[in-house]
Amino acid sequence: MGRSQAIITPVNGHSLSRMPSKLSKRESSCDDFGKASRRGAVKIDMKTCPASSCIIPIISAFVFGVMVVVVYALILAFTKQAVTTSTAWSNTSSITFSREYHTESRLTDGSVLVAGGFNGAFMNAPELYNSSTGLWTPIRNMSFPRYGHTASVLTNGKVLVAGGASTAGFQNSAELYDPSTGLWTITDSMNARRYWHTASILTNGKVLVTGGSGTSNYQQTAELYDPSTGYWNNTGSMNYGRWHHTASLLTNGQVLVTGGYGISGIWQTAELYDPSTGVWTVTSNMSTGREWHTASTLNNGKVLVTGGLSSSAYLRTAELYDSSVGLWITTGNMTNGRYYHTASLLNNGKVLVAGGTGPSSYMASAELYDPSTGAWTVTGSMSTGRQDHTASTLMNGQVLVVGGVSGVYSRSSELYG
Repeated sequence: MGRSQAIITPVNGHSLSRMPSKLSKRESSCDDFGKASRRGAVKIDMKTCPASSCIIPIISAFVFGVMVVVVYALILAFTKQAVTTSTAWSNTSSITFSREYHTESRLTDGSVLVAGGFNGAFMNAPELYNSSTGLWTPIRNMSFPRYGHTASVLTNGKVLVAGGASTAGFQNSAELYDPSTGLWTITDSMNARRYWHTASILTNGKVLVTGGSGTSNYQQTAELYDPSTGYWNNTGSMNYGRWHHTASLLTNGQVLVTGGYGISGIWQTAELYDPSTGVWTVTSNMSTGREWHTASTLNNGKVLVTGGLSSSAYLRTAELYDSSVGLWITTGNMTNGRYYHTASLLNNGKVLVAGGTGPSSYMASAELYDPSTGAWTVTGSMSTGRQDHTASTLMNGQVLVVGGVSGVYSRSSELYG
């Protein structure tokens, strides 16, 4: 039997070669990573090789007639599974109405607003979670039922809900929730009807809405909401029409849009919006096309993209966008492929990925990404599998997961940490 070659990666755990766009479920993760393509300290990555192919041989040598036996190692029980941590989930009170495709927003006072969604009917019934008591309280209804909408906490503390779909079709309506009064008020409507779009709070306090489906199938248009005037204005259009994409605010104030679905299928493309000019610029492509993925801006300024769907494959790959160089770097794979999941930035800088849909249908599993190592660790599973749920990081550092679907529409809520 020939010697197996150990896989090497930079010490930060990131592989600088690109992931294959599709992986067979039986395919070894040794094929997922290439050799490190830049000089520097390296480490042997044992977890990416099957135990059967990672045995390092005993090397014998004679020096001045004295036999020197150098035993490097016999690698035992190294598999593709991540280390498991013991952090547990706990149930908290259930929401009043089961729902999926809703939004979840942490307000400035620490309470959590859940709005809209679908449970066989389009919903306009919101409710508030009190993190001190663990209780949900129904509040005044929105003006319009909707799902596939966005909800943005403005700098003045109000919540802007925009777009979505309902029995009336695709929506361009928008409304504001005022936590100080508990009332909803209608504000100016968007210029385009859209759902499954994105909404990002810019550093100037305006809200950038991008893409979605509605007025046209895969919209390139983008528009800005100005809270000081209550009006929407068109801004530059994206280079690619898309929905099911992500949008992330970078530390330089620009917005990174990635992936999604468009006229040519699932996009691999990414582009940047500059608020100072209103212009979009194409940046480097991701390693693979993906939709229904997640994107999280890390404390180091990089953007972590995880999972998603690509040509009917459940992706477990993850990659990092470095805005300082405009390039993507592959990082450690998740243990499980998934889409329709959530990703939450924790107070310690790690990212918690939970639930979604994968090879085993509705997933209860969760895992943690550590930016300092580029590695994933399996953590405690939720009490129930779910997709189309929401998650938010509370002020006390816990993560609140709400609703979704797991064969039936869910009312359950759980806390991590």
